[in-house]
Amino acid sequence: MRLRYADAPVFLDVSSIVASYAAEGQVDGGVTFPPTGSSTSTLGGYGRFTTKPTISYAPLTGDKFAQSLLRPIAPASVFQMIQAGYPADFILGATTRAINGHYNRSSGVNARDADPEFTELTERMRHVQYNEGLGMRVERRENGDATLLFFRSGAEPQLEQEVARVRDLLGIERSPEFNLVYGATARNDTEIALLTRSMLEILLDFSNCVEVPPEHIAQGRAFPGYVRSSAGGPRRLATIHSGASAPDDAYAAVRYRNTWYWVDDTDMNSKRAFAFMMVFFSLAETGTSAPAPVLTIGAN
Repeated sequence: MRLRYADAPVFLDVSSIVASYAAEGQVDGGVTFPPTGSSTSTLGGYGRFTTKPTISYAPLTGDKFAQSLLRPIAPASVFQMIQAGYPADFILGATTRAINGHYNRSSGVNARDADPEFTELTERMRHVQYNEGLGMRVERRENGDATLLFFRSGAEPQLEQEVARVRDLLGIERSPEFNLVYGATARNDTEIALLTRSMLEILLDFSNCVEVPPEHIAQGRAFPGYVRSSAGGPRRLATIHSGASAPDDAYAAVRYRNTWYWVDDTDMNSKRAFAFMMVFFSLAETGTSAPAPVLTIGAN
C-alpha cells in the first residue's frame, strides 16, 4: 500500500520471538464446628495462566536490505519453483522482466505493456509444464554450478507442437540441453536468459493490483495501476479490493489512509499469490542477519 501511494516503505525483520509462561493455582477449604451444634464449611479455588511473548524487530538496512530486497532472484530458483509444481505462467510473470529479449510488463518510470511474445511464451510454458515436458538439472563445474534445462523427447504430437513453438519464441536450436543464465538476451542459441526481478520489484508489481479509490488517483494521491484489458497480457498477480468499511469475510485486511483494503477469503488465486510472495521472500533471503538482542527472561 505504501508503494502504491509513493510513501516511504519501512521493512522490518523479526529477529527473535521468546515467550514466557506462568501458571498458578490455589485451592482453599475449611470446616467450622461452633458450640451451638451447627456447622459451617467453606471451599474456594483460584487459578491463573499468563503468557508474555517478547518479539524483537530489526529494521532492514545496509547489506541486509540490498541483498534481500534489491538483488534479483537467481534464475535457477525461479525454475526450481516451476519444477516444484508452481504454475510457470504465474512464476515467470511475477519474477521475470525479460526472457531471451521478450519483455514483461513493468510499472514506475519505465512503465510499459508486456510483449505479446512474452505472454504467449509463459502460457505455452505452462502447457509444457502441465504435460511434464520440461526438466532441469544442476551440474557441478570448475567455475561453479551450471543449471541446465531440457525438453522431454518422444512426447505426444500436441506436446511436440507446444515445445516447437516455445523453441521458436526463445530462438533456441534443437539442442538436447540449454544453459540457464541471468540476462535480458542470450549470447547464443543454446542459452535461455532470464532477466529476473528483485523482491522490491515484485512488491511494486503487487501494489499495482490494488483497487484504490478512483478519487485518490484523480487527486494525484496514488499511481494508476494496471488497467484491465481484453487485449491480453500476463494475468494480474492478485486482486486487492478497497472500501470505506471493514470487510466481513477477508483473507487479509488492512486500514490505510482511512480506507480498508482486503483480499477476499474466497479468492484462491490471490491467496495463492500471497503464499508465493512469502516463498519469494525466502528465495531473496541471502544477506547476513542482524545480531539478535540479548534478552533476559525470568523463570517462574
